[in-house]
Amino acid sequence: MSIDLSQFFEVFFEESFEGLDAMEAELLNLVPGEEDLETINTIFRAAHSIKGGSGTFGFNSVSDFTHVLETLLDQIREGKRELTAEHVNLLLKSVDCLRELLRGLQAEQEPNLDEAIALRIKFEQILGVDQGEKNKLEVTASPAQLALNTYQIDFKPYHHLFKTGNEPLYMISELAELGDLETQAFNNEIPDIADLSPDDCFLSWRFFLNTAKDESAIREIFEWVEDDADITIALCGGLFADVFAADADVDDDDDPQITTPDVIEENPNSTSAPAVVNVAAVKPIKKGTAVKASTPAAESTSIRVGIDKVDSLINMVGELVITQAMLSQIGQQEITEATIASLQEGLAQLAHNTRDLQENVMRIRMLPISFVFSRFPRLVRDISQKLNKQVELKLLGEQTELDKTVMEKISDPMVHLVRNSLDHGLETVEQRLAAGKDPVGTVTLNAFHQGGNIVIEIMDDGQGLNTVKIKQKAVANGLVSEADELDDDEINELIFMPGFSTADEVSDISGRGVGMDVVRRNIQSLNGSVEVSSAAGVGSTFTIRLPLTLAILDGQLVRVAKHTYIIPLISIVESLQIDISKVSRVGKDLDVLRLRDEYIPILRLYSIFNHQGAIETLDKTLLVVVESDNQKIGLLVDDLLSQQQVVIKSLEANYQKVDGVSGATILGDGRVSLIVDISGLIKLSGLRKPGSQELIIESQANLEAS
Repeated sequence: MSIDLSQFFEVFFEESFEGLDAMEAELLNLVPGEEDLETINTIFRAAHSIKGGSGTFGFNSVSDFTHVLETLLDQIREGKRELTAEHVNLLLKSVDCLRELLRGLQAEQEPNLDEAIALRIKFEQILGVDQGEKNKLEVTASPAQLALNTYQIDFKPYHHLFKTGNEPLYMISELAELGDLETQAFNNEIPDIADLSPDDCFLSWRFFLNTAKDESAIREIFEWVEDDADITIALCGGLFADVFAADADVDDDDDPQITTPDVIEENPNSTSAPAVVNVAAVKPIKKGTAVKASTPAAESTSIRVGIDKVDSLINMVGELVITQAMLSQIGQQEITEATIASLQEGLAQLAHNTRDLQENVMRIRMLPISFVFSRFPRLVRDISQKLNKQVELKLLGEQTELDKTVMEKISDPMVHLVRNSLDHGLETVEQRLAAGKDPVGTVTLNAFHQGGNIVIEIMDDGQGLNTVKIKQKAVANGLVSEADELDDDEINELIFMPGFSTADEVSDISGRGVGMDVVRRNIQSLNGSVEVSSAAGVGSTFTIRLPLTLAILDGQLVRVAKHTYIIPLISIVESLQIDISKVSRVGKDLDVLRLRDEYIPILRLYSIFNHQGAIETLDKTLLVVVESDNQKIGLLVDDLLSQQQVVIKSLEANYQKVDGVSGATILGDGRVSLIVDISGLIKLSGLRKPGSQELIIESQANLEAS
């Protein structure tokens, strides 16, 4: 029988990427001369699993490349070769190379093998394999020149073997590559046709293998199924050597052969050979067979969930079923005051169960931020080596959870901020010693929950932001004028303006065409914010605030004419009634409210969204003061309604992109309500200066003069 192995591809890719992450983490812990044997074994096992899995599924570009680095690791763990810094660097590059090969296969693309070939040559140079000699040996070597042994291998899979994604044919093919192979199959456990399940394995096998390899090479082939089969390997000496020699004389094919007999009924646990063996030659699976991955994916499409979360979800569903049964019973009763009271109680219980169920479902999407943090030890190591700086990376709050979707999208902005801390923030060893600091600089990543948000801090103990240089660059770029009086915090905020950079030259570390304005914009697209604080000679801290999930939003419902809108609570500073005496007119049609020491521009939602019938008199309406990009604006609404959590539905996916709106939701009465995008509203109103974060408002002096 045959099984479509493509159904297991996605699991293989996920497990392989996890294995590469484990390899990278352990490699970063290796110190040449002080390496721990268990660490080496962990790296070796991860590489070996990737090699075995890729070979099983026919991804030969991966398995062939992994084999050579596995050989180096095997020599190191057996003490035959000392680990060096060159080995660690080469193995880390190999991890990157394997990631790219696997991503190509996952996307059903032909992988680029240039890097793999270059790395393989370096590995073989370390292992002492000269290419010319290697080719020569492959041509001249013959079994007669090697010490051969014959092994009897009894392989009796459990019935569920196929369901684990394993295929005996691939194992037989790998055995054939070790030497001359004779195969016997047994069918004595095949049930009657009525009891036959096509997903179960009822065959077992006995192999006789004549090979120069040792027993460990054989066991390696069956390593993936050792818990799913009874496997016995016994050395037979030269008992079958004459049979194999005779086969070798007849067979002129260079390919290793898999031989398979007529199926005979024989117990594979028997020590005696079967009486009748009718052997027919079957060609093995050829290397290089193209295999397509099942699903191209740029992002991971699955989540591993702890059993505690699943158990909690099951309990919630059980409670929901009980409540539904109670309501169903009430519905069959005569309507009285007592049944109405019971109905109200049941509906309250249903609301409680639904809320609990929603929270538990959302917990399934929550993952520890360690999945993001884990990529930074490698990043810090590589960049610090390029910059010739000594850096210690500290990771705090790694178990802090946030939504998987948020996690996938926050990774790139964090990489940019960490790169800037390493490049611009931390000094060189000489500079730190001259300043009386520890020669080893520190970058700290910290995550914690605060209210309904997650806060991520990227801190360094470097030289801090150079406010003088920042202002000079901003003036030179026309972002501010020399006459503007700005405090240190306002100057630091300039780094988030479009077109701003303090890099004197573009390198692969700083000034890579991505400015801090892009970082802020990407974070704002997640309904988050980023700010910076800095002290000269002490260091800098970038603080990112994000919602825990993008699927649910805490919102304030407001009424504009006959329409209901939702404003994200995270954006709201305060709500107030307008004191008309503190309102001034700027330009032709922009009103601003003097609120304490600030001037808040007033945006009329009914005008922006073209609604008729709204209240237009300022002192009879309400103003919702919101904040975006560290700028406050006021949204004019007719009335404040309730606050509630809403499930966000994408307009872009279901309709089209709408300026000033970030999404929609369905209210309890079935109506659709739009979610206001504060940054988009500012852009739509034309309130922001082109190419700037600054709002078009006259200075305080001009306002007071008017």
